[in-house]
Amino acid sequence: MCKSHRAKFGSENVIASDIKKPSIEQRSTGPFVYADVLNYRALEQIVVDYGIDWVVHFSAILSAAGERNPSLGLGVNINGFQNVLDLSKAHNLRLLSPSTMGAFGPTTPKDSTPDLTIMRPNTIYGITKVHMELLGEYYREKYGVDFRSLRYPGIISADSPPGGGTTDYAVDIFHAALKQNSYESFLDAGTRLPMAYIDDCIVGTMQLLEAPQEALTQRVYNVHACDFSPSELAEEIRRQHSDAFEITYRPDFRQAIADTWPRTMADEAARRDWGWNPVFGTADIVRVMLGKLGPVYSSGLSEEDMPAAVVAS
Repeated sequence: MCKSHRAKFGSENVIASDIKKPSIEQRSTGPFVYADVLNYRALEQIVVDYGIDWVVHFSAILSAAGERNPSLGLGVNINGFQNVLDLSKAHNLRLLSPSTMGAFGPTTPKDSTPDLTIMRPNTIYGITKVHMELLGEYYREKYGVDFRSLRYPGIISADSPPGGGTTDYAVDIFHAALKQNSYESFLDAGTRLPMAYIDDCIVGTMQLLEAPQEALTQRVYNVHACDFSPSELAEEIRRQHSDAFEITYRPDFRQAIADTWPRTMADEAARRDWGWNPVFGTADIVRVMLGKLGPVYSSGLSEEDMPAAVVAS
């Protein structure tokens, strides 16, 4: 995301932040600052020192990680967002804070889930994202904060390690296929979930961030690119990689989370209002993931020399 913004707006005009040390490549492409979302004053100093006017707030504890550590999930996802939201109000910032399909719950319609529907999630991650959506809309109505959000499906990328989410299997499976030609899935064979490739995610996020306010008929949007189950993804990997690829199933606590999420999401409003138009389907994702990761595993590199995203998987 940062790389795409810098290509468009100029390297010095996009400030990257994290609580982790950046790679040499990340540091060499533009400004980087340490930013703890739980520290309001430190965040405010960054806004003032760098003349920030737009914020993309990605900091969050994801679904599976949130269930393992609820207090951390509540602290980062609620208090961290509150700090960024109050900063946006105080300094007239445009704020894009992504939400998730995990904001839906077990009583939500599972197919073609609409933007506005029953939202009763039963995970810390989902609860905090519903809180984020409603509070962002409240600040928009009450204080005029330019708040925007889109509900991500599972995001698939070869460039970063899984981040503690329930859809991590759809990244892990490619590393396992190339490493040992087999994979044990923590979700059942038929668990269908919405997914998107990272490039579609980046383009869509930038489209919403840059859209004129008058084009937005709402402040939170579903986005859907494709959908598949572990068994369907495995079949496509067999077709493109190896007939001998094997998958087994050993569902864990993440299965109960996935069972509460949509199978597909309706995203007509995003397509109409700001041009959401994903191009990667399931076969495209498999082709690109194998194409990016294949050379890494066939290079004979030791684990010490592999990219961090590969080692972490």
